[in-house]
Amino acid sequence: MEVGKSQSEIGSSRREFLWNSGGGLGGIALAAMLGKDALAEPDGKLGGVLHHPPRAKRVVQLFMGGAASHIDLFDYKPALEKHHGEPSDFGEKIELFQSGFGPWAKSYFDFKPYGESGKPLSDAVSELGEVVDDMAFVHNLVGKTGVHSQATYLQATGFQRPGFPGMGCWISYALGSMNENLPAFVVLPDHRGYASNGPKNWASAFLPAHTQGTTIFPQRKNPIENLKAQSGFVTDASDQDGLKLLNRFNRTYNSDRVGDSRLDARIRSYELAAKMQLSAPESMDISKEPEHILKMYGLENIGRTYGKDINVPEEAEYFGRKCLVARRLLERGVRFIQIWSGNDNSFPRRNWDSHEDIRRDHGPLAKGMAIGASALIKDLKQRGMLEDTIVLWTTEFGRMPSTQGSLGRDHNPFVFTNWLSGGGIKGGVTAGESDQWGFKPLDRENPTQVYDIHATILHLLGIDHKQLNVRHNGIDRRLTDVHGHVIQDLIA
Repeated sequence: MEVGKSQSEIGSSRREFLWNSGGGLGGIALAAMLGKDALAEPDGKLGGVLHHPPRAKRVVQLFMGGAASHIDLFDYKPALEKHHGEPSDFGEKIELFQSGFGPWAKSYFDFKPYGESGKPLSDAVSELGEVVDDMAFVHNLVGKTGVHSQATYLQATGFQRPGFPGMGCWISYALGSMNENLPAFVVLPDHRGYASNGPKNWASAFLPAHTQGTTIFPQRKNPIENLKAQSGFVTDASDQDGLKLLNRFNRTYNSDRVGDSRLDARIRSYELAAKMQLSAPESMDISKEPEHILKMYGLENIGRTYGKDINVPEEAEYFGRKCLVARRLLERGVRFIQIWSGNDNSFPRRNWDSHEDIRRDHGPLAKGMAIGASALIKDLKQRGMLEDTIVLWTTEFGRMPSTQGSLGRDHNPFVFTNWLSGGGIKGGVTAGESDQWGFKPLDRENPTQVYDIHATILHLLGIDHKQLNVRHNGIDRRLTDVHGHVIQDLIA
């Protein structure tokens, strides 16, 4: 063994030598010898070598905060139409989040078939009909709780309690960054505020601090807090001088504390911030986008004033802007982007937690989401980026097939829907059905869990979810805990 170097350091330096030798041919040979793929970045935990050849290298997660109703958007149930208004009988004792059972309730929106696949979609998301053959649906996803905060943690981090890294953190940790001027993991929250748990959904927890999500509000005058000094007496030159002095102090401090990653991560964040001061504003400047692109994303009336009631143009503008900014960030090498719709427990409703009125709340939110998501998929496809970018749509749980009050629905953690597109996903298919009511999985013995979704996404990125581990408090932790399998029916 080389003196002063650990085994992992020696392995890393040998890989770097092989990769750099012969104009990169050595790296290709190394990958071939290992039966693996060398498309990860050298600064990732995998050291530039993946577990198997990847189908994708980027991910966009669309998260509907508050629990979107699967049976009012994507999971068509003729039985609910047939028995609408009849007393609901689930055939078993169940416990709801808020209130007693109302009668069976058909969708509050009409369904129609779309695409060559003939997939039924509700009128609320009809814009997705243009890309439905590029989408794959999972209608038998199950949760563990009907509590928003815990269920949101589960979908975002793989665990239903705080203290675990977000999926984007794990992917950033494993694969590293594809750019020098922007974060690997970016979060675009709802413009009205955070959903349940807020930044804990994308915190790095026990992973290195630099893997956490960077929050950006594209619609705000100051989209990234603390990136640039807002005081009038601070000039660009004095700002840079201050950063240089701070960096010198930090380096001196860090040299005496080898092995402590916290300050090193902070130093990296300052260095990245300095680069972002130049690159981030350009990434979020959509003013030079062609008119037809802006219109496709629902941005033909930027800056208009909206009323106090929830409405389609407002939802379309704000969600569409995030989707367009996401495409621009993906083009510039951001690895993982999370886009949120809905903030936490606001009244009147500005989230998907429609206990009172599904049509009033879901209608504008769903239409705005569908316009933006459809535009994102079409835009990525026309640029040749959809083939290596995964788009994942999720929410923390679904809603009941019975009514709450006369117009709402209570929480349903027993079954709900995810859909995926791009990046090795087989379009126009459904992998897993719910029962005739949309109450529980059709096959109750073989539901899909969030671990399976996470395992499949890691697989498409070239990562074996069972091999991506970090020891924390004496336990080998991973995104999928001790569960998860790759959903083969989703893979093209």
